[in-house]
Amino acid sequence: MTSKVTVQDAMIFAMVMTSAVDNAMDDRELERIGNLVSNTPVFAGFDEGAVLDVARRCATILAGPEGLDITLETIRDALPERLYDTAYALAVEVAAVDHTVRPEEIRLLQLLRDRLGLDKLTCAAIERSAIARYRKA
Repeated sequence: MTSKVTVQDAMIFAMVMTSAVDNAMDDRELERIGNLVSNTPVFAGFDEGAVLDVARRCATILAGPEGLDITLETIRDALPERLYDTAYALAVEVAAVDHTVRPEEIRLLQLLRDRLGLDKLTCAAIERSAIARYRKA
């Protein structure tokens, strides 16, 4: 039996899934996940030492049969609807951190957006905000 996925676990799942989609979780992405967990209000009270365990649980689900679909469902089911856009925003942060959003990451973000039922305007605003934050001088 798998353990219950908390709201914070689901947020980490969204970030890990985004980082892993291109089969290469680089150091910048992992560092960004850690920084987001440390500094984002949705993680208030979360044990930062548990991030690696949660990431491993996500990787195990992803590696299984229909792993991507199950992970997307797990994220949706664990989150209250009011946090769907927050999970999407965190995933976008991870995708944008290396200043290159690969086709696999774009497709994953589309799948996440669709699974969470987010409207395109909200997602475009989140994406545009990330572009502005990561733009070089």
